[in-house]
Amino acid sequence: MHKPGTHAMVLAAGYGQRMRPLTLTRPKPLVEVAGKALIDYGFDRLRAAGVEEAVVNVHYLPEQIEAWAKRQISPRIVIADERVEILDTGGGVARALPLLGADPFFVINSDSFWVDDGTPALDRLRAAWDDQIMDCLLLLSPLQRTVGYDGKGDFVRGADGRLTRRTKSDGTPLAYIGGYLVAPRIFKGAPDGAFSMNLLWDRAIAAGRLFGVEHTGRWLHVGTPEAIGLAEAALGA
Repeated sequence: MHKPGTHAMVLAAGYGQRMRPLTLTRPKPLVEVAGKALIDYGFDRLRAAGVEEAVVNVHYLPEQIEAWAKRQISPRIVIADERVEILDTGGGVARALPLLGADPFFVINSDSFWVDDGTPALDRLRAAWDDQIMDCLLLLSPLQRTVGYDGKGDFVRGADGRLTRRTKSDGTPLAYIGGYLVAPRIFKGAPDGAFSMNLLWDRAIAAGRLFGVEHTGRWLHVGTPEAIGLAEAALGA
């Protein structure tokens, strides 16, 4: 196996309905926080991690994402076209597997972003990866280090780094913050068409092969127009 994370999948196909009216005329990844598009924050993290090629899926107002992609110098961008059918968080990645190579690759959301503190999060995911015992390694945050997030968390992390669902475990809840490193094998036996990545994460939990790393910085969850101001305040903009 080569170094994991030379390739990445960037999820950019959603409608951004909670971000209306801003998303009536542009896709959510191009909504700006502190004068910068949400997707650009994610691509800054990919560039810093030395990612060589990124697959970006498109569905809603795809021409705008494609025009943005043509302006980028690095990493190389390949468009995964989901104009006909939006494939959700799992189906979109599964469809793009032939473009992502045989080694573990990053997946990041394009409509929220994190601020690193110390070693960058993607470098920490790469350093923590153990191909013998992991199928997927999620980036997680304690609730107190999130901005604009009103959820109760998604997972509980055991002492060995293995994850269980918050609703089925005692322990400190952690929020999934839109980034992970994953081996292509997790998609073996996945459904055709649209499906949520949660399906495969639950399978990995059952097999003891879903792990997590706790983020040391903050996560800015920009889900609504009101959350933009919170994110900009957190950035000191």
